[in-house]
Amino acid sequence: MSFYLYTVLGLLGGIPAGMGMGGGTVTIPLLVLVGGVEQKIAQCANLFAFLPMSLFALKTHSENGLLRTKGIGWIIFPAALLSLAGTSLAVALPSALLKRAFGGFLIGLSFVSFYREIFTKKSQ
Repeated sequence: MSFYLYTVLGLLGGIPAGMGMGGGTVTIPLLVLVGGVEQKIAQCANLFAFLPMSLFALKTHSENGLLRTKGIGWIIFPAALLSLAGTSLAVALPSALLKRAFGGFLIGLSFVSFYREIFTKKSQ
C-alpha cells in the first residue's frame, strides 16, 4: 500500500514542480503530513528530486538561449558554501524544530504571496 501512497504523493508534488511553482512547498508537507515521513527525510527526498529536474531545466534554458553566464562565478561559490552550511545545520537540528520552521516559512510565504496579489496588482 505504501508504494501506491508514495506514488500518488509524488504525482501531487511533481505536478506543481513541473509547472515551476516550487514543488518542495507541496512535496515536503505531503510527505510529512500524509506519508508520515520524518521532516529531514522529506527534505532530503525533495532535494534529490530537484537535482535531475534542475539538469533538465538547465538544458532546456540553454537550448532556448535563456542562460546568462556573466558573473556566475560570483554566485556559485557562496551558493555552494551556504548550501553546505544549511545542510549541516539541518542535520544538527531536531526534526520537530525543522517542522515548525518550515511551517513558519510556508505561512510567511503565503502572507507575502497574498500581499503581492492584493496590494501590488496594477488596476486594469
